[in-house]
Amino acid sequence: MDRDDRFDEVFKALADPTRRRLLDALRRDDGQTVGQLCAGIDMARQSVTQHLDLLVAANLVTVVRRGRERRSYLNPEPIHAIQRRWIREFDTPRLDALAAIKARAEEADMPEQFPDFVYVTYISASVEAVWSALTDPEATLAYWGGKANVSDYEVGATWTHREGSLDGEHHIWGRILEADPPRRLVHTFQPAAQPLDQPGSVVTFDLVPADGVVQLTVTHTDLPDRATYDGIAGGWPTVLAALKTYLETGDRLPDAAWRLAHA
Repeated sequence: MDRDDRFDEVFKALADPTRRRLLDALRRDDGQTVGQLCAGIDMARQSVTQHLDLLVAANLVTVVRRGRERRSYLNPEPIHAIQRRWIREFDTPRLDALAAIKARAEEADMPEQFPDFVYVTYISASVEAVWSALTDPEATLAYWGGKANVSDYEVGATWTHREGSLDGEHHIWGRILEADPPRRLVHTFQPAAQPLDQPGSVVTFDLVPADGVVQLTVTHTDLPDRATYDGIAGGWPTVLAALKTYLETGDRLPDAAWRLAHA
């Protein structure tokens, strides 16, 4: 499927008002079960499930299963792609200003809750290349805004996020919980001032290869506070865009993109 075919699926999914209502429901409260979504829009479970399946096919929603429970998460990547292709080049300053005003207004009404963060991207590379980029410290320096992730990625090992070099100072660290190369990596993620024997948030990377493309899903759970949620919600999309650029072109994401992500 080429890029335009994927856009066709996104536009078709967004054309239905019920599916837009489901996306709005997940924007307000991400990670809902099918039952919660049914109650919120007063619709039969079978109908909601059919609409969700179409949103999943368009990559607008990601489903995470935990035991028998199925939770749906909004995936903004296709909408970001639409913005980059058809909107951003036309009137970036005015649209960004309007978006900032809207975000502040919505933030004032946002309840104090910190849902799991789920982000999906597709990278034209082998699954081994994506795994290597995630776990090679030198590679992380190239796409993670000049920072390095250092670990031997054995279960129980320490993981550190270092400034500027492999032996630079670290303000974030964690412990490797799962390592199943090249398909799954799980580690904790917490301030370096917090001992590793205390609970931290958890980052999971799931890699699924298909016909020269890797579906990379990043799930960040157990977020402790608003500052952490806001930081990772703004940071992960930029990191993953930089990873995709690095693997597909060999280039680095422009510094301006990092400045926008931390503005």
